[in-house]
Amino acid sequence: MRWDHLSAPPDEERPDRAAPATPPLPLALPGAVTRTFDTPDFAGMTFYEVQAKSIINRVPGGSQVPFSWTINPYRGCTHACVYCFARNSHTYLDLDAGADFDRKVIVKINAGELVRRELAAPRWRGAAIAMGTNVDCYQRAEGRYRLLPPILTALRDFANPFSILTKGTLILRDLPLLRQAAEVTRVSLSFSVAFVDEALWRAVEPGTPSPRRRLDAVRRLTDAGFEVGVLMAPILPGLCDDDASIDATLAAIAAAGATSVTPLALHLRPGARQWYAHWLGREFPHLVPRYRELYRSGAYPPQAYQRELTARVRIAARRHGLHRSEPGDTRRVSAPPPAPAPEQLALL
Repeated sequence: MRWDHLSAPPDEERPDRAAPATPPLPLALPGAVTRTFDTPDFAGMTFYEVQAKSIINRVPGGSQVPFSWTINPYRGCTHACVYCFARNSHTYLDLDAGADFDRKVIVKINAGELVRRELAAPRWRGAAIAMGTNVDCYQRAEGRYRLLPPILTALRDFANPFSILTKGTLILRDLPLLRQAAEVTRVSLSFSVAFVDEALWRAVEPGTPSPRRRLDAVRRLTDAGFEVGVLMAPILPGLCDDDASIDATLAAIAAAGATSVTPLALHLRPGARQWYAHWLGREFPHLVPRYRELYRSGAYPPQAYQRELTARVRIAARRHGLHRSEPGDTRRVSAPPPAPAPEQLALL
């Protein structure tokens, strides 16, 4: 998707302590308002504020994801996960899929009013909307821009079902709105937690809350009455796919009260593939031959590896009570979706 549906916002004062930044504008964002912030959390980061022309997007036909509509108020992500599949989308903006994706974030500052307008349109039929499916809507930038409260308020007011997948504990800020929405429509909440090893977390997900903090948020949401699922993804070959890591992670997920777990192996699409390969070669060079073998045919590891990984997760999940024991029991491990046909790509 290209970005011809975006335009620059009026150059008015934005959040406090904001100041125009000096980096040149990407060619794909002419006239966007560029900001930096003089706080440690945003050191070295640039935010491009734009007025979006539309916000509820249809998922392209043929996609295997279990939803048809999405809302993405941000592009680029301060979570800086080295494996993020969405990295290549930054190249559509004449930005790179590596450091630019982590440090140059596009902010659709009119997202809330657009959601309300589009939900009110006669052609809209109230389909479920997924958030957090491209980049995290509760990344650190959300703490400053606060785009989610007006989005959630609109979804509540129109009783429109929605789901959120996140690594961001900032979701707890919006718990009152989530409760209100859940009184009138279906609200589905999920966290992404692939491992609980803190050294690995700091290496591959440096901008995210720690896995333990995420699981604390799962507990708080379940205590508030939500059934919260965990996407155990991506499971990284050679780094967190061993039995000890899987068992420790599932024990922590079960203790947090999650109602379901879906394991998914790492997949490496263009953009993410090159960035992850560079990181792997620097930090874990001994694993490079294994990755070359696993991903020699495309973005996904072989089906045999995925099936074996899922089976081991299922076995461990049963030990911790995360399984379907009777009809209506939602504490389960879901099977991963089938991988698309592989494409030939180079790793390193």
